[in-house]
Amino acid sequence: MTKTRHVLGLSGGKDSAALAIHIDKNYPDIPVEYFFTDTGYELQETYDFLNKLKTRLKKPIHYIKPKNNFDYYMKKYNNFLPSATARWCTIEMKLKPFENWIKDSLKEGTEIITYVGIRFDERGRVGYKPTNPLIKAKFPFIDDMIDREGVISILEDSGLGLPDYYKWRSRSGCSFCFFQRKIEWVGLKENHPEKFAYAKKLEKNAKDHESPFTWNQRESLEELEQPERVAKIKSNYEKQLENLRQKKADKIKNNPFLKDEEIIVDDNIANDDVSSSCLICHK
Repeated sequence: MTKTRHVLGLSGGKDSAALAIHIDKNYPDIPVEYFFTDTGYELQETYDFLNKLKTRLKKPIHYIKPKNNFDYYMKKYNNFLPSATARWCTIEMKLKPFENWIKDSLKEGTEIITYVGIRFDERGRVGYKPTNPLIKAKFPFIDDMIDREGVISILEDSGLGLPDYYKWRSRSGCSFCFFQRKIEWVGLKENHPEKFAYAKKLEKNAKDHESPFTWNQRESLEELEQPERVAKIKSNYEKQLENLRQKKADKIKNNPFLKDEEIIVDDNIANDDVSSSCLICHK
């Protein structure tokens, strides 16, 4: 008889946290193991959120670390910064540590069921693509028809709420994640200036080695942090939020039963490309 191991990866984001609570509450007979691949470059708010989550789950969270630090891997990749088209950071610092964690189980022929926090309103998005047929993905939110509002309800009803970084950032992941929008880089500088400075240093190292050297297209962090540029980024972002508020007001005008909730940061993702393997960072 084939052995089965059930695992659920936590990113420090709202969806995977809500999924852990959902499974713990509604499927208590599933022996799920919770894990977090800790690069060492996450925000403090992420660690704080996971500590709160631990108190609401009946099992521990396994912290998995990569073998080396970011500087080591950057040298390995010829001082090229990772990007949406070359996501070596996800491979080296998230996926390989996970695969190493389950390696012995796979050698024994154990089937691995991995639970992924893709929501019902995100049907069609692809997740982690396993290279081993013993690894199988399940999507409880899709099966149980839980959308974004359902995720928020799970977190609120549990008393966990949202991670504090949602006040200025739209997703989890490393502090210098290339998926950040410019307003989020501004938020990083204002909330964690030492992490912003480290990201800026990585850009300089790449430039010194004649590699593509900016986290953003067409703009370095040194240019982005200039006061006049910060003011413009904030102004543009406020205009985007106002447009969203207006659209929402138009939508509820003739329906008094709809909630007039405040627009939050992750409602305003213009290009939410966190498909494929990066779900392990951002879900």
